Amino acid sequence: MNTSPRPPLLFISAVYTTALLLSGVALAGEGMFTPNQLPAMADELERAGLELEPASLARLTDFPMGAVISLGGCTASFVSPKGLVVTNHHCARGSVQYNSSPEHNYLQDGFLAESSTDELRAAPGTRVYVTLDVQDVTDQITGGLHPGLSPRERFDLIEGRQKAVVKACESDPGHRCQVPAFFGGLEYRLIKRLEIRDVRIAYSPADSVGAYGGDIDNWQWPRHTGDFAFYRAYVSPEGLPADYSPDNQPYVPPHFLTVSSSGLEAGDFVMALGYPGSTARYARHSRVEHTFDWSYPQAFKVLGDWISVIEAAAPEGSDARIRYASRLAGLNNYMKNLQGQIEGARKNNLVARRAARESSLDHWIMADEARAPFAEAIHDLDALAKESAIEQKRSYWFEGAMRSQLLSVAQRLYRLAHERQKPDAMREPGYQERDMTFFRERLNRIERRYHPDVDQAEWQYFLSAYLAQEEALRVSALDSAMGLESDMDPEALQELLGAYYQGTELDQVDVRQSLMDASTQMLESSDDPFMRLAVALYPTQMAREEAEKERAGRDSRLRPKYMQAIIDWQASMGHTAYADANSTLRVTYGHVMGGSPEDGLIYEPFTRLEGILQKHRGEAPFNAPSAQLDQIRAGYYGDYALESLDSVPVNFLTDLDSTGGNSGSPTLNARGELVGLLFDGTIESVNSDWDFDPDITRTIHVDSRYMLWVMELVDGANVLVEEMTLVP
Repeated sequence: MNTSPRPPLLFISAVYTTALLLSGVALAGEGMFTPNQLPAMADELERAGLELEPASLARLTDFPMGAVISLGGCTASFVSPKGLVVTNHHCARGSVQYNSSPEHNYLQDGFLAESSTDELRAAPGTRVYVTLDVQDVTDQITGGLHPGLSPRERFDLIEGRQKAVVKACESDPGHRCQVPAFFGGLEYRLIKRLEIRDVRIAYSPADSVGAYGGDIDNWQWPRHTGDFAFYRAYVSPEGLPADYSPDNQPYVPPHFLTVSSSGLEAGDFVMALGYPGSTARYARHSRVEHTFDWSYPQAFKVLGDWISVIEAAAPEGSDARIRYASRLAGLNNYMKNLQGQIEGARKNNLVARRAARESSLDHWIMADEARAPFAEAIHDLDALAKESAIEQKRSYWFEGAMRSQLLSVAQRLYRLAHERQKPDAMREPGYQERDMTFFRERLNRIERRYHPDVDQAEWQYFLSAYLAQEEALRVSALDSAMGLESDMDPEALQELLGAYYQGTELDQVDVRQSLMDASTQMLESSDDPFMRLAVALYPTQMAREEAEKERAGRDSRLRPKYMQAIIDWQASMGHTAYADANSTLRVTYGHVMGGSPEDGLIYEPFTRLEGILQKHRGEAPFNAPSAQLDQIRAGYYGDYALESLDSVPVNFLTDLDSTGGNSGSPTLNARGELVGLLFDGTIESVNSDWDFDPDITRTIHVDSRYMLWVMELVDGANVLVEEMTLVP
């Protein structure tokens, strides 16, 4: 195993650079770049193959950025002037599941609205966010902070300033604003977004297309997954964001993407515009070590058990299984991701190499006395990270022991009653007036994602695991409130929990909604067992939250100095740093490219229709629809064949830099035409959340030609095909 330190992890190695240049392919830089960084990168983008004006990518209301939207966890884009939105099948699947039942199982059968009046309302809380403006507000958030502030005072002051900036921004009705931190709090930006609240399902292929290969193929190559689906965004007759109404009209976006039906060849330039969720490429060694030595292995074991508990309590084909389909998919996805993370860290010797990188940074700091403040901040930051790791171990099982949906409902309602006693500006984020629509929708969403038998089985599993821990990891408030004992047998625990579900009314949506206006006194006098438990646990949870905010205040003073050291260090080597992903709009670019992640294993850049036939087994997850199989066997490709493949391309690989949240990101060619949707990465790539390795990092996309082929020749979604603008 090669244990020698690599070059700084944030940048591509010179060896790889040379290899690409010799092959005639321009190098794409690693990174998830903010739009404002792109004009300064014009030369690199043009060398890579971009034909659009690079500066246009920094203008968020121009083409193509104005067509790219967030779903609050996934990315999507407008593809027609009638509010038609394309995203991944797995991003819309929660809404499809919410509308499904044994009588109308849209997960199994797919859904296609014959007309706009037949479209289904998406799950409560579904949003389309259109980014309109980004402003640097660093001075407004951290300017003038007195160095003598306590960590808790610093935390409160920063949070209060963020709230004030957001409130001023949201005085413009129909908008949702946020003030995320970049570079660990070194910078803050105000992001103003149009918030479209009426979202409907227009078309979603059956799981046998949209989730073809299921968990077996997840994070694997070759893939043959039709991971696409369509929403439609609606606004009031006056063109303003509004709650659902049959009178609402399709939103007319300022820009929409044209769809390429001719597609790509290997080596072509591509870029993805999206909202990547979170990366940790600047994480310190102590956090990396804790994550891969304890946190991830622990979570991996728990996930396997958790999935088994749900599957046993919600038999295949039952209504309960439909209700928990989205949760199972998410847990399976996360479990496989963790497996890849752990294995990738082992193969790449991540923990040791992160220590080596920090040693290089330390030597750079010590080379100049003026950099001494960096060393002091980093020392204190490392001590804080170790303290946080200890607290995470203490809280892990306690948090699991509260993993009942109805207990969570009771805790949120009781917290809301307390927060309502404060002026709105002083309330905790999530409990302000601006959050009440989301709060109510979250209470509604439980209706199709909860079953008492499954919820009790989950809770019993986590409580049993909690009771198996040593005394130091137990929480007396929980033990006392529930009457828990270490030697409690499973039957006694089941009987104890059964009384909670038999005695509650929180499983009724009207009761949940009515309690949003309840006072603390009213809830404290409630006979509901879940509410009584929530009341008993409240002081303990508040004390824990107080300690967490104190640590966050310390972090907000130290981390910006560490990130400034990173930025200056990289600048000394001629590199420009990019911020870790934080669910804000980013651009990543590169090329259609296969790879070889290990000796003897070759990844071709495209998969073909015929691969679906080869994988077909007649049962899930390899159960392609008969109409699709007939077309493939007949060799009927319509207008969507790629001559070099002699078939229709299904999925393709690129060297783009991506992570969770990028799902649904439009993949564009050099002219800004939609050529695919980003939906996954290879199993070797998942470790790129911590460490980008250009030799093995590959991202998986569904090809626009396959999407159009399925729509036209399998599902008969011709109306939607005709609504889009196709580029032949």
